Amino acid sequence: MGFDLFVIPFTAGLAFLLVWFFYKTAVWLYHLSRVDRILLKRGIFSGKTIRSVKEVILESLLHRKIFRTNPLLGYMHMSLAFGWFLLIVAGNVEAMIYRPAAIHPPYYPIFFRFFEPEAAGFPGEKAFEFIMDFLLLFILSGVALALFKRIRSRALGMKKTTRLLWYDRLALYSLWCIFPFRLLAESVTSGIYQTGGVITGSLGNFLSGLIPLQSFEYPAWWAYSLALGLFFVALPFSRYMHIPTEVVLIFLRNYGIRTRNAYSSFSEIEVYSCSRCGICIDPCPMSAAAGIQNIQSVYMIRNIRYHTPDEDVLDNCLMCGRCNIACPVGIITTDLRAIARTEEHFPVNPQRNIAAKPTPHHEVIYFAGCMGQLTPAVTQSMEAIMQQAGEDYFFLDKEESICCGRPLALAGRIAEAKQLMEINRDKILSSGARILVTSCPICYKVFREEYHLPITVMHHTQYLYRLLMQGRIRLRSRNISLAYHDPCELGRGSGIYEEPRQVLKHAGILTPTASEKEKSICCGGSLGNTVLGQKKRREITKYSLENLTINNPDTIVTSCPLCKKTFAQSSDRPVRDIAEVVKSALFRDNDNSRLSENLMIPAEEFLF
Repeated sequence: MGFDLFVIPFTAGLAFLLVWFFYKTAVWLYHLSRVDRILLKRGIFSGKTIRSVKEVILESLLHRKIFRTNPLLGYMHMSLAFGWFLLIVAGNVEAMIYRPAAIHPPYYPIFFRFFEPEAAGFPGEKAFEFIMDFLLLFILSGVALALFKRIRSRALGMKKTTRLLWYDRLALYSLWCIFPFRLLAESVTSGIYQTGGVITGSLGNFLSGLIPLQSFEYPAWWAYSLALGLFFVALPFSRYMHIPTEVVLIFLRNYGIRTRNAYSSFSEIEVYSCSRCGICIDPCPMSAAAGIQNIQSVYMIRNIRYHTPDEDVLDNCLMCGRCNIACPVGIITTDLRAIARTEEHFPVNPQRNIAAKPTPHHEVIYFAGCMGQLTPAVTQSMEAIMQQAGEDYFFLDKEESICCGRPLALAGRIAEAKQLMEINRDKILSSGARILVTSCPICYKVFREEYHLPITVMHHTQYLYRLLMQGRIRLRSRNISLAYHDPCELGRGSGIYEEPRQVLKHAGILTPTASEKEKSICCGGSLGNTVLGQKKRREITKYSLENLTINNPDTIVTSCPLCKKTFAQSSDRPVRDIAEVVKSALFRDNDNSRLSENLMIPAEEFLF
C-alpha cells in the first residue's frame, strides 16, 4: 500500500464533497422546526429507520419506482447507482482481504489495481477479478444508455428530457468519463503485468499490440482520478446532489416530517433531492396536450434552488399533481410550488373583513363550495339525496358564497387564506355538527388537512357510499355505461378512488378509461393555474376527454363541480356529477325498477 500524486484529485474532491454535504445536512437539521425535531428524535429509534433503510435500497439504489413504469430507464438508473455502490463495496472487501491488518486510506480500494498490480495468492483472487470486471461492465452499460438517452430520449420512453445547466453538464460529462477511464487504466495495468479479469485482461492484451502500455499507464490513472475529483467537486452545485440528499429525505419523510405552509429546511432538502431527471415532463397535461414544456416541476424546482424566480413558471401550472405521482423521489412538487407563490407577489388586502354568522345546530353540515354554487344541479341533487335519506343537515353556504381558502393559498396569499379559514372554522364548530360533507375536492382536502376540525370531514362520494352501505338510500341499476373521471385533488390529492366507483357500480355499468386513478388527467379547468389561456385549457380538456371516452361511454361522470363544468363545455356526450347520477337512480317506495344489490352495514359499524 502506497501513495502517488495522481490520487490527489480524487482525495481532494471526496474530502470537499463530504465536508460540504455534512455541513449542509447539519444546517438543515438544525433549522428543523421544534415539531419536526421531535418527530426526528422519535423516529430514529423506531421501526421507521428500518423502513427507511429498505426504501433507500429499493428506490435510491434499485430505482424500483422507475423500473415499474419504464424498465429500460429503470435499468439505466439502477446500473449506475447500484452498480457503483457494489463496485465500491467489492473493492473495499477485496482490499481488506488482501491486506487485512492495514488501515486503508479512501483511495486505496479505488486504485487497488495500480498499487497492487500483481496481487495474487489471496482468497478469492479470481472471483474478485471476475466480479470487478462484471460490475464495471454493468455500469458501463448504464453509461451507454444514459448517453443514448441524451441523443434519442424517445427510444427510452421519454418524449422530452430536461435542459441542462452548465454545472449539470460538467458533472454529467465527468460522470460519463469515470468508468471508461477506469476500464482503460485497469486494462493498461493488466496488459503490462499480464493480470486482470476477462474484460480488463483481454483488453489489456489487445492494447499491448497497439500502444506502448508503460507510456499510457500513468496518464490513464491520472485521467480516472481527475474525472472522479471533478465529479465530486461539481456534484454539490449540480442536479447530482440528489444522490446523497435523497437518502436524508427518505429518512426524514418516514419520520413524518413534511413541507407545510412555509418554505423550511425540509423543503430545501426536497429541492436538493430533485435529480431533474425529467420524468415529470411527459405526464404533465401542459406538455402532453398544450405543448408547453418549460414550466414543469423540474424547472420550477431548479429555479427555486438557484434563486432564479420566474413567475410564469410558478403560475402556469394546473396543480393537478400528476408530477407528484410520477416523481421517482416522491417529492410533493405542488406543495413547493404553492409555497413559492409567495405573498410578496400577491399582497394581502388588509381591509378585507369577513364576519362569521351564527350557524344552526344540525347533525351534518353540507358545504357546496365556490364551484358548487356555479353548478346548482350538484347541490340540488345532494339536497334531494339527503332528504331521501332523512338526514338532519344544514346547507352552510346556501345563502352566501363562502370560500374554503384554498384558491388564495394556491395563489400565494397565505395570510389572507389563514384569516378566512379561521372564520370558517369558527362557523363550522358553532354548529355542533359531527360530520362536514363537501362536494368540492379542493374544499375537502383543505378542510381535512388545514382546518384541524374535531369532526368527520367527508367528500360527497364518501358520504354517498356511506348512505348506500347503511341502506339509507337504495339505487336502481340501469343499463347505462358510465366513465368515471378522478378529479386531481380527490384522487392524487386525497387518495379517494374506490368509493365513487362502488357507488357508480350500483347505478349503472362502469366502463374503464385510458388513464384512471392516480394516472387520471386533469380536466384543464384547474384554479391552480393563474395564467393559462382558454385555448390551451381547451386543448387539455380535449386530451382528457379522449382518454375518458376511449370505450365510448354513454355518460361521463366526475365528482368535482369544476371538472363537470369544464368537461360540459367541450364534451359530445352528457357530463354528470356523481350526485346527479345517484339522484336519478334513487329508488322510491312506489318504484318497481330492479334494485341494485346493496351491502347492508349497520351505522354503528360503519367507520370512516
